[in-house]
Amino acid sequence: MGTVAQEAAIDLLKSEIPVEEDESLLLSGDVNTGLVLVDIVNGFCTVGAGNLAPVAPDRQISAMVDESVKLAEVFCEKKWPIYALRDSHHPDVPEPPHPPHCITGTDESELVPALQWLENEPNVTVRCKDCIDGFIGSIEKDGSNVFVNWVKANEIKTILVVGICADICVLDFVCSVLSARNRGFLSPLKDVIVYSPGCATFDLPVQIARNIKGALPHPRELMHHIGLYMAKGRGAKVVSHISFDTTTSET
Repeated sequence: MGTVAQEAAIDLLKSEIPVEEDESLLLSGDVNTGLVLVDIVNGFCTVGAGNLAPVAPDRQISAMVDESVKLAEVFCEKKWPIYALRDSHHPDVPEPPHPPHCITGTDESELVPALQWLENEPNVTVRCKDCIDGFIGSIEKDGSNVFVNWVKANEIKTILVVGICADICVLDFVCSVLSARNRGFLSPLKDVIVYSPGCATFDLPVQIARNIKGALPHPRELMHHIGLYMAKGRGAKVVSHISFDTTTSET
């Protein structure tokens, strides 16, 4: 399928399953809000950092990092809680169909340079996860869940989710959180909000995927749209713009 035909197909799909985003979200101290950063690590975001990292500068990923940094700075300035997930795998435990990536103790599993300062912030909880789903990856051996404890300890009513990939790790996390909320496991959490400019995914055209054993085609624009659509279909809110109270700047 040629480029023009591909674009037409994607436009048709978007018209058939539109993601109607809430244009703006206003955040203030009146509602306890937590920021969740999903896998904004070198292994997914930094050029040449690993098997699943971009091979060249990527505008969507760079924009996602920039938006995430802006949000993190405001949340830290306000001392609002942040939960930062870092993909981190044991070398002997594969995650098919993906090749080895973000191995524990390597630079791949570290937050990108623009966010590494978060490791020393008192309002930030960093969680290394060894699976796609950050909610499942937050479960400890004793059955407790670090994310659940974070929500309850901070009395969080709204979480704002950003990161990579919109249709994989972000989506899985959002879906699990919504299910847990609906079952009453995450009180007082009410709203799960996905900030679309703060999310990204990768591009793997079909013609390249054919030459990689076990690889699945992954057209970025299509899969990013589907990820947001699925998140909204599960009960999340999707927003395209965020503003804070009058004491802070807009994002």
